[in-house]
Amino acid sequence: MAMMCVITKKVGINIGTIAKRRRSRRTKTGFLQKDPSMDPSTGNLQVLNALDGAKTQWYHFTAIVIAGMGFFTDAYDLFCISLVTKLLGRIYYHKEGSPTPGSLPPEVSAAVNGVALVGTLAGQLFFGWLGDKLGRKKVYGITLMLMCLCSIASGLSFGSHPKGVMTTLCFFRFWLGFGIGGDYPLSATIMSEYSNKKTRGGFIAAVFAMQGFGILGGGVFAIMISAIFNSRFKAPPYEVDPIKSTVPEADYVWRIVLMVGALPALLTYYWRMKMPETARFTALVAKNAKKAASDMSKVLQVDIEAEQEKVDEVMEDSKHSFGLFSKEFAKRHGLHLLGTTSTWFLLDIAFYSQNLFQKDIFSAIGWIPPAKTMNAIQEVYKIARAQTLIALCSTVPGYWFTVFLIDKMGRFTIQLLGFSMMTIFMFVLAFPYNYWTHPENNIKFVVIYSLTFFFANFGPNATTFVVPAEIFPARLRSTCHGISAASGKLGAIVGAFGFLYLAQSKDPKKTSEGYPPGIGVKNSLIVLGVINLLGTLCTFLVPETKGKSLEEMSGENEEETGETRA
Repeated sequence: MAMMCVITKKVGINIGTIAKRRRSRRTKTGFLQKDPSMDPSTGNLQVLNALDGAKTQWYHFTAIVIAGMGFFTDAYDLFCISLVTKLLGRIYYHKEGSPTPGSLPPEVSAAVNGVALVGTLAGQLFFGWLGDKLGRKKVYGITLMLMCLCSIASGLSFGSHPKGVMTTLCFFRFWLGFGIGGDYPLSATIMSEYSNKKTRGGFIAAVFAMQGFGILGGGVFAIMISAIFNSRFKAPPYEVDPIKSTVPEADYVWRIVLMVGALPALLTYYWRMKMPETARFTALVAKNAKKAASDMSKVLQVDIEAEQEKVDEVMEDSKHSFGLFSKEFAKRHGLHLLGTTSTWFLLDIAFYSQNLFQKDIFSAIGWIPPAKTMNAIQEVYKIARAQTLIALCSTVPGYWFTVFLIDKMGRFTIQLLGFSMMTIFMFVLAFPYNYWTHPENNIKFVVIYSLTFFFANFGPNATTFVVPAEIFPARLRSTCHGISAASGKLGAIVGAFGFLYLAQSKDPKKTSEGYPPGIGVKNSLIVLGVINLLGTLCTFLVPETKGKSLEEMSGENEEETGETRA
């Protein structure tokens, strides 16, 4: 008997303690006895039960910050380009004698705004797949370094000739987007696999909420830089002196804004490399239960049994080895994948159209003064101020409403509410559009326009990120999240390229130079409203995951549960 006690102590298994935890209502490590996932009959591994039932601890917040800073960088890098596109037009596409400042030609503007989104789509698919093959942690550092290097390189675009600068800018922003794309499935998967099931939704949403601070940070930094340069290098408005309105030093402004996006990611690189691999990948994909138990024992500060034999039994079962393109996957998760891809696709058409081109809407209603009444750096300041105000008053609060309420209201309810309210507010803006263009109604327009951002973020922009990280099997989780996210970026590309043309005036005389007539801002807003309505309907394909373990949602403990209960 004494010998047995010594042996069990050496391998880190205290049978009496484990039995006591299962009998008691709550233990020192936060296990809830009445949680069904703690019952051996569920067939779940003890290490996964420990994660599902653990109290919120310091390592949860550490993981949120480490993964969240990646998303801060993602948002900063993706959206800061919209702050400086008008400046790029003034610097590199000035036309002698033109009554209006230079602007990017349609094909150049589409490329500059959209190329990072194309790279993001490719990165989501590639790194999502790679994260399931090599592990979440191994791929995580690669994406971060790619983002850092390409942020810096984007601001160092070579030459002074427009073609050379724009070509190299687009090249580096594609690879920047490629790195950003990898951050989506990896951050979501890592956070979901680290979290307890009671607060999992809030933790994943908190990582994504850093995107709001990234948008806000980009706007604030652009305000600071443009204010400093405008104070240091005085310049007249374009209508007074077209040449002197764009000082040579303005070329530094856009480069600095783009390059600073590398800093927050660099600050967290060391800590990303220190994170252990997630227990769910180690146990269920790499099939190393001993390593999973060891890693999580250190994190949770509790003894956990390895249960290697149970892992081997699960992996040998054909029902737990189906592939992405199998009939079994289509049967179990086909509608789920259709739901996550369709809702994310529809959301991003509307969301990225609003974000990338809100400066054009503000100009159309007169909230940003006509370009010819400002010098080049003043225009950057005005655009950044408008976008920062929207982020501060609606975008950031929307994200955090989701963080605090998602585990109470549920994913389905928040997504349905968000899409529905976005639809209503888009139609409210669209149908009486002429009313909103009157100067006395501009503030009302901005308030309602802000509410569409609020309900995008207290709604589908957060939930479409959370749900794909919860409902698919561990060995396909990163891949399926990557596919869902890539579908979203396809929608973003449609929005970024399509809205650029659609929003042009019907009158050929009023279109931006180089653009064909479009359907106007009013009809474009109607189109976005219809898209949000379709998103509301597609939400019914997405299951509710509140309060359920990852294995319960994916069906990975289904076979064992049936055998035990039989």
